[in-house]
Amino acid sequence: MQPIVPEPRNAHGPSRRALITGAAGLAGLGLLTLAGCSSGASAGTPTIPETAATGVARRGGRLRIARPAASAAETLDSASSLSAYEYLGALYNRLVKLDQQGTPVPDLAEEWSANADGTEWTFALRRGVTFHDGSRFTADDAIASIRHILDEKTGSPQAGVLGEVMDADSMRAVDPYTLRFSLTKPNAEFPSLLTAYQCYIVPADAVADIGRTGIGTGPFRLSSFTPAGAGSVEAYADHFAGRPALDGIDFYSIQDTTARVNALLAGQIDLISQTNLDFATARVVSASDRATVARSKNAQWYTIPMLATSDEFSDPRVRQAMKLAYDPRKIVDTALQGTGSAGWDNPVPPQLAAFVDDHREYDPDKARALLKQAGREDFRAAIYTSSYESVFTPMAVAYRDAVADAGIRLTVRNASSDSYYTQIWMQKPLMVSYWFTGRPIDQLLNQIFRSGSSYNESAWSNETFDGLLDDARAEMDDAKRLTLYQDAQRLVVEQGADMTPMFGDRLVGLSRDVVNYSEYGFEFDYLRIGLRR
Repeated sequence: MQPIVPEPRNAHGPSRRALITGAAGLAGLGLLTLAGCSSGASAGTPTIPETAATGVARRGGRLRIARPAASAAETLDSASSLSAYEYLGALYNRLVKLDQQGTPVPDLAEEWSANADGTEWTFALRRGVTFHDGSRFTADDAIASIRHILDEKTGSPQAGVLGEVMDADSMRAVDPYTLRFSLTKPNAEFPSLLTAYQCYIVPADAVADIGRTGIGTGPFRLSSFTPAGAGSVEAYADHFAGRPALDGIDFYSIQDTTARVNALLAGQIDLISQTNLDFATARVVSASDRATVARSKNAQWYTIPMLATSDEFSDPRVRQAMKLAYDPRKIVDTALQGTGSAGWDNPVPPQLAAFVDDHREYDPDKARALLKQAGREDFRAAIYTSSYESVFTPMAVAYRDAVADAGIRLTVRNASSDSYYTQIWMQKPLMVSYWFTGRPIDQLLNQIFRSGSSYNESAWSNETFDGLLDDARAEMDDAKRLTLYQDAQRLVVEQGADMTPMFGDRLVGLSRDVVNYSEYGFEFDYLRIGLRR
């Protein structure tokens, strides 16, 4: 077995001590021992629960959430935020959101309609909705929020997605509660583009300072926020869907997965967010008296992007060899211990309607031949990982071992978790990453794989792929549009620079006192979640 080589820390990033200290009030973090986490579970260990407990939550109480450490540049501006998911869902609403099946449903917009060719969309907005500062929500707020996303100075990942079909002048308030979009291109899936977490609506006159004020229409209002540190939100009694069950939520930033789990087992926090527990740890948690696990099927999408603009992976033959060289089923068995599904380099999980069941080959001999053709038969590279997410390193190690049969020699380099998404992601030739599943197919393919998208983590560019997406957006027939999206998936599998070894069941650690935790993506139902103690 090859060693895992630590990556030197960014000297300017926050220290481990500073991050742990940010979790004020959590005594003894990191001092507990997770005995048994590295060994197989005994026959008597309970199985991992499939769902969280449900029931009537008592009115009141505070939920304590542990989050991974973010950078000091963390912001509450949803248009550009890369980490504050839990705050965003508590503070804001969108025009449109997704239900558990991934279907767009009303949020601040009650209904919408399109003209025959999908170039004009009209949204009827809710009346009587107020922001946390007491001002009333109108179409002007939605226009200002979306213009903020489109503004290149904002640096929003969603700007490229929306900018493909609209510009700052595409919106018009027909009246205070009617919003019309006149698109620059047809788009039959336009409402789904507004479900991205970057598309939360904020007051028009608060856009400039929203990163620190967090003023929205959500079920909670901001009490305090410290980038990369602690914060809290309080129940907003005037929320249009009713007051949440909880009085408030307290957020703590804790760097290591082990420290977050220790805090949960000690009863110091109630929920671990943005963390997919590894199988062994999940078994330990679910067997404890204080904590349990909520399981979301194929909720986590794990990727290994190859930077197509790098010297290592600019040759498509090398990229194809990297795919042919491994069997994703082995990665699932090793890294997830079976708690997930093989991806076969398709970014769409099998439970979604847009999924296309076309498995690529597993052929290490062909991989060797392709590397020889490319003059890279002795291929060596580093694969970067981090403790940011518990499955990252097991996946990187499993992939490293799997491709060795094809003559590919990889060194696993462990980078600091607090700088991983600022210093490694989209900058190193080979890295591990993850996303949540369930986003609409148009949003997924355009945001992650379209040429020039700011979330295109492999920098892959393919005109045929982009053309398929354009054709799909212009196709108002649902069945024909689905076929085009499936053809685009095939191109990602066959020619793309992103590998998808697996989809993981998200194993979320939470207190046994928590009820009604229902997750979709990184979001959960803030109105119904509560405590029974």
